[in-house]
Amino acid sequence: MTDATQTAPRRWKPDWAWVAILAIPLILALFAPAEIRPTVIFALKAFAGTLPFILFAIFAVGYLKATNAETLLAKAFEGREGRMIVMAALAGGISPFCSCEVIPFIAAMLAVGAPLSAVMAFWLASPLMDPAMFAITAGTLGVDFAIAKGLAAILIGLFGGLVVRAMAQTVVFADPLKNTPVKSCCSDSGCGTGSGTDPFAGTVKWKFWQDAPRRVEFRDTVLENALFLGKWLLLAYMLEALMLKFIPAEWVAQVLGGEGVLPILLGAIVGAPAYLNGYAAVPMVAALLEQGMSQGAAMSFVIAGGVSCIPAAVAVWALVKPRVFVAYIGLAVVGAVLAGISWNMVALM
Repeated sequence: MTDATQTAPRRWKPDWAWVAILAIPLILALFAPAEIRPTVIFALKAFAGTLPFILFAIFAVGYLKATNAETLLAKAFEGREGRMIVMAALAGGISPFCSCEVIPFIAAMLAVGAPLSAVMAFWLASPLMDPAMFAITAGTLGVDFAIAKGLAAILIGLFGGLVVRAMAQTVVFADPLKNTPVKSCCSDSGCGTGSGTDPFAGTVKWKFWQDAPRRVEFRDTVLENALFLGKWLLLAYMLEALMLKFIPAEWVAQVLGGEGVLPILLGAIVGAPAYLNGYAAVPMVAALLEQGMSQGAAMSFVIAGGVSCIPAAVAVWALVKPRVFVAYIGLAVVGAVLAGISWNMVALM
């Protein structure tokens, strides 16, 4: 008699990033065989150019995971509400962990009474910047752009937290939580940031190499993130080569170029559906900038797209009611447009 309590074997799921990487040369072989070699060479050269930044990102995240430094995030949700908003925005702007991994943590914070304002500040800032994202952005779009995006992430978190605090008693934010239990989505999302277990249990140990289990965690995290960043960036650089070859620069310049608010607003609107992955988006933006996209539109694209991407959106949708989720998206779009306008003014100086 079969034991009904046994866990069913996991079904194999194709990794669509690797499928796309293999499919691009095959499609080119059918329709534009002369472009196979230039596309592959472009992607490999671009990947090699950002390899130092990739390695830094991989080992930085591995170190932070192995030391259990994410435990320090809980400190952002202690004290007075105003302090919590500031600390949550700062923590979100530097945390190296994916949005869905922090679902159990945020659920616990809300359950014990952490204000939604601080949680919103963290949610808005968290998907926009982390050490790995900073390294990749700096290597591809420049250090200035990376710093500006990091500052924008923190300021948008502050903006969202303060708005929620001011409107806490309104119908939008009253009784915000769903009653359904939630769990981490990392085991299915392939977010490349860890095992998906509770990341906030235990203590911090900066000299992790003295502990065998932490050494294993470091090794596993480095390998996992190497594969994750490697596949997405390789795919992104191949897409960048195709964009530069087949998308007329005039189209991009007409829609997303020039001065004024309209290209920035369009960048925020286009960012939501086009933003497949935070790391893959960076080379896409580089290609669009080369084709004539304005600096402000580029900034609004990465801000709005980062917040609305599936892992970040799932983290919010899993816990709060639809009206709070809509407010989250609305705050992100407004913040993205303001960030785009501000960065465009700086870039034109």
